[in-house]
Amino acid sequence: MAGRVAGKVALVTGGASGIGRGCAERLAQEGAVVVLTDIQDHKGPEVVDAIATAGGRAEYLHHDVTDEQAWIDVVDQVKARHGRLDVLVNNAGVGLGGMITEMSLETWRQQTAVNLDGVFLGVKHVLPLMRDGGGGSIVNMSSVAGIKGAPGLAGYCATKGGVRLFTKAVALECAAAKDGVRVNSVHPGIIDTPIWLTVAPTGTNEPPDLDAISTMAVPMGVKGVPDDIANGVLWLASDESRYVTGAELVIDGGLTLR
Repeated sequence: MAGRVAGKVALVTGGASGIGRGCAERLAQEGAVVVLTDIQDHKGPEVVDAIATAGGRAEYLHHDVTDEQAWIDVVDQVKARHGRLDVLVNNAGVGLGGMITEMSLETWRQQTAVNLDGVFLGVKHVLPLMRDGGGGSIVNMSSVAGIKGAPGLAGYCATKGGVRLFTKAVALECAAAKDGVRVNSVHPGIIDTPIWLTVAPTGTNEPPDLDAISTMAVPMGVKGVPDDIANGVLWLASDESRYVTGAELVIDGGLTLR
């Protein structure tokens, strides 16, 4: 452990699995106190235990990111327990694939509520506490689907593209306010996480073959793992990126270059 975020308090939404878990573990490994939130209450405590076993500090809170009062409550708990918040990783998200003419309005709204409303609510309610502490880093999880379109992912692309430009607008607001808060987005490519069970349905109960997909679509020829994204988030959370705001960090093995 190099202590790259030592002394910082970090909130990671969707931290019970996939990229969120990877971010929580990496930040804790580098010295942050991590508050991870999720609706997967059977998995969250397991992550906390794993972090503690590795010598880190973490705690878990149940949290529906689409619920504004839930955000108010989570921020209040972070303030009461730690007195500050230095890092927000707005990671919670869902991916619901389907052709646009077959997508229900309910599915569209569900995806928008988690992926876009959840990010908005997080930034809205975290900013005052972060500003009280003299600044911090907000990392919004977008996707390569927020940069280029893909058939069967129109709803997902719309939400992740929204996150991309929302991030840039808020970054400018914070810069104008001289509040010390940096706001950036991260854009994962094909990463081996459970989200692929719904983003790319195969018509069976079997998950898609990410190795085959990556061989065909990714210039580097391989899929990514959560740690690949977590390492980028760590950099944005640390003071090493003190002069970076409104940026989009693409971690995709070259996927968006094609």
